[in-house]
Amino acid sequence: MTAPSNDTAAAGPARAGGDLGIRVASALVLAPVVLAAVWFGGWFFAALLAIASVLMALELSALLFGAESRRKAVLLAVTALAAVALASAGLASAALAAGAAGLAFALAARSWTREPLWPAAVAYPYLVLPLVALIWLRADANLGLAVVVWLLAVVWAIDICAYFAGRLIGGPKLAPSISPKKTWAGLLGGMAGAVTVAVAASVWIGSGSAVILALIAAGLTILEQAGDFAESALKRRAGIKDSGTLIPGHGGILDRVDGLVAVALGAAILALVNNAAHPAAGVLIWP
Repeated sequence: MTAPSNDTAAAGPARAGGDLGIRVASALVLAPVVLAAVWFGGWFFAALLAIASVLMALELSALLFGAESRRKAVLLAVTALAAVALASAGLASAALAAGAAGLAFALAARSWTREPLWPAAVAYPYLVLPLVALIWLRADANLGLAVVVWLLAVVWAIDICAYFAGRLIGGPKLAPSISPKKTWAGLLGGMAGAVTVAVAASVWIGSGSAVILALIAAGLTILEQAGDFAESALKRRAGIKDSGTLIPGHGGILDRVDGLVAVALGAAILALVNNAAHPAAGVLIWP
């Protein structure tokens, strides 16, 4: 998600400590809200995602559509809200159809005005698919809560461990042309954090092979970083540092969920594959 900042470290201990304090304070406010919505599930979870979808639509439109971003954000937000409502009602297929309809309308409109098609082709799947995936995963009465909490724990472990590993170790950059702050040390630190959480979860719930869960966690780390890089590329194209200013110390909401977007989609695909082989598995993402 957000990467270690070498600029912050270079600014001196006081600046770095202040930034870290703001980041921690923001996390302490937001994490309980997110966990409470996940715990209660249902329309509580849907309400959280509905709010997030509108904010994400605004930020994503600003990154992709430029001067007309506010107008373009309306259709994107309406499509996302429709998908959230349908998925929360147990109609995941209809939610995906709503997303496809919004995308088709946006592409037709841009084709009519001879605007580039790729921004819409990126925006709608980027926003709709992870929202539907998260709702579908959480809706499972037996395993939904455990799976979504596990995913959040893995993503947060990646984020925290990558941040501190990058800050403390530094070293070679992953892809400086896309995101100059991310390092190989941060990636490996994030992977170590994800594997630790995965193995601990296996022991705690008494289900799943610790080795398989560790491998899945390592794979999800790659996905999380890919999501981070994708958003960084969009920000670099738009010429901005953060997707927004909503969350002190973190930037916009996209800056906080860029990795979760990719991880949620990957987890849903794993669950579908596992369910195809083991119909009783529900949304369990591991064999």
